[in-house]
Amino acid sequence: MTITRIEPGQHFSAAVSGGGHLYISGTIADDHNGSIEVQTQQVLARIDALLAKAGLDKSRLLSATVYLPHIRDFEAMNRIWDKWVDPENKPARATVEARLAIESLRVEISAVALMP
Repeated sequence: MTITRIEPGQHFSAAVSGGGHLYISGTIADDHNGSIEVQTQQVLARIDALLAKAGLDKSRLLSATVYLPHIRDFEAMNRIWDKWVDPENKPARATVEARLAIESLRVEISAVALMP
């Protein structure tokens, strides 16, 4: 089995493919001070880019986990998510209220996709 690491960094890779799956690490926004809407848009764009690097698109997503430090942001995050997600291929998803590593972050998303 071949394992491919996409954008390996000091502590982790942004994504890893192996065993027929692509595992996308917790993904955060570039603008740590943006609104929940801005941060969600940036995170989803980053996930699109990581999927593209693996030759995939969001229709291949199997699951996603959304981490929100403030559950009150759930509806605003969902408005952006609903515009982004493939309506014919919605992944399984969980949303969790959790403290994030950087206090100014409003959302972090990890995901798993199926390789062809």
